[in-house]
Amino acid sequence: MPILKKKLSFSLFAIFISIMSGAIILYQPWVTPLSSSQQHADPQRLEKDVRYFSETLYPRSADRREHLDAAAKYITQGFEQHGAQVSEQAVPVTGGPFRNIIARYGPQQGPVIIIGAHYDAVAGGDGEAMHYTPGADDNASGVAGLLELARLLQHAPLKTGVELVAYASEEPPFFRSDEMGSAVHASTVQRPVKLMVALEMIGYYDSQPGSQRYPFSALSALYPDRGDFIAVIGRLNDISAVREVKAALLGAEGLPVYSINAPEWVPGIDFSDHMNYWRQSISAVMITDTAFYRNTEYHQPGDTADRLDYGKMARVVDGVFILLMNDKNE
Repeated sequence: MPILKKKLSFSLFAIFISIMSGAIILYQPWVTPLSSSQQHADPQRLEKDVRYFSETLYPRSADRREHLDAAAKYITQGFEQHGAQVSEQAVPVTGGPFRNIIARYGPQQGPVIIIGAHYDAVAGGDGEAMHYTPGADDNASGVAGLLELARLLQHAPLKTGVELVAYASEEPPFFRSDEMGSAVHASTVQRPVKLMVALEMIGYYDSQPGSQRYPFSALSALYPDRGDFIAVIGRLNDISAVREVKAALLGAEGLPVYSINAPEWVPGIDFSDHMNYWRQSISAVMITDTAFYRNTEYHQPGDTADRLDYGKMARVVDGVFILLMNDKNE
């Protein structure tokens, strides 16, 4: 073979190896599951809470202050019922103030792991043309997960402190502004944060072929075309954090788990409260059912409680509990 052809072949092979190595790093196919827990989340409790937020308190948008206040009260009572030290944090927003609800477990000093989810839902339109969503998946599912975690954590022998935070304002008109509840919390947290995990839509699953979409078609070569899995999302410099969370979720048997580390400019990578912790140089990841890349009723009136899979939701919560129980506070 001529030298030029040899060099060209070697260059193409090197490019191929680089691409495949990069894909493997982003995709993280070889993660060892952590041991499962003897305690498990209750699907019936999850459904009860989702229905309360999405039906009794419909709608939970910024223009329905009374429903957001009722949601905050319900979350507070749930945290207190399960032995947490509970506090409120004012979020000085337009039409507010609203409030973050914070539950603390485990050691009260030293590093902390934050698990967060927003309890507001979006509204669209203007005046008489306004339309609302029940927000069952987005994001009553995440807040129900927080409340079920509180029950599991009540008597847990934690080695690292845990904060469960229900955020008041994530949806527009607050999204990507300093008025997000998570932006306020991230900028004021007093303890060193080992990791933040955002529970952003954890309830919708679809096993039909073609039900899962991606921001770039090339990703379909690595990921399933059926939306029956949970995803762990992080930045390129949060690879170890994504692996840690993925290993914990894999410990919840029967739950398909996929992950990706990608630049923040990739659509969907920063679409939740975890992005505000990145701004504070805190390692943060998102656990999600991938939102509108799967759920066609995202931000629509059809985002209802009857469309969610509470069995899979329970396994997601189990996985987060496994994460917290396995932290060694090193």
